[in-house]
Amino acid sequence: AYDRYVAICRPLHYRTLLGRRACVHMAAAAWGSAFLSIVLHTANTFSPPLCKGNAVAQFFCEIPQILKLSCSDSYLREAGLLVVSACLVFGCFVFLVVSYVQILRAVLRIPSEQGRHKAFSTCLPHLAVVSLFVSTGIFAYLKPPSTSSPVLNLVVSFLYSVVPPSVNPLIYSMRNKELKDSLNRLITECF
Repeated sequence: AYDRYVAICRPLHYRTLLGRRACVHMAAAAWGSAFLSIVLHTANTFSPPLCKGNAVAQFFCEIPQILKLSCSDSYLREAGLLVVSACLVFGCFVFLVVSYVQILRAVLRIPSEQGRHKAFSTCLPHLAVVSLFVSTGIFAYLKPPSTSSPVLNLVVSFLYSVVPPSVNPLIYSMRNKELKDSLNRLITECF
C-alpha cells in the first residue's frame, strides 16, 4: 500500500522515498513481525502436553486445533497469542487504511477521468488480493463456534491458505492487456 501511496500521491519523490534503504526497512519490519509471530506460535504449539491424541482435523497444524488437543488449560496461551496477533494485524490494517485513504483523497483531486482511472487501476489488484485474504481470514477465525463443523473448518482453512496465494498472480496480471484479451476470448468461447 505504501508503494502505491508514494506512486500516486508523491510521484516525483518516488525514487527518494522508496529507495533501497526504505525497502530494506519495510522488508525488515515485515520479516521481524512475522518472525515474532512465528516464534510465539511455535512455542505455544509445542509446549503444552497433548492428551487427546495427535490427529488434527485440518490439512495443516493450525494453532487453535492443536490447543484443543492439549491437556492443560490453554486459555492464557490463547489469550496471549490473540493479543500479540491482534496487535500485529491491527498495526498493518491501520497502515493499510491510512495509505488508501490518502490515495483516495489524491485520486479524487485528479482533474481528468483518464488519470483517475489509471490511478485506481494501479491500486485495484492489491486491494483485491488484500480483501480476499482478509475476508477469508476473518471468516475462518471470527465465525461463532456454534456454526463450526469439522468439514466447514477444513473448507475455510483451505480457502484461507490456498485460494489467495493461488489467485494472487492472476489478479496482478489482469493489468496485462494480452492476458485480458485472451481471458475474454476464452470466456466468450465457453459461454
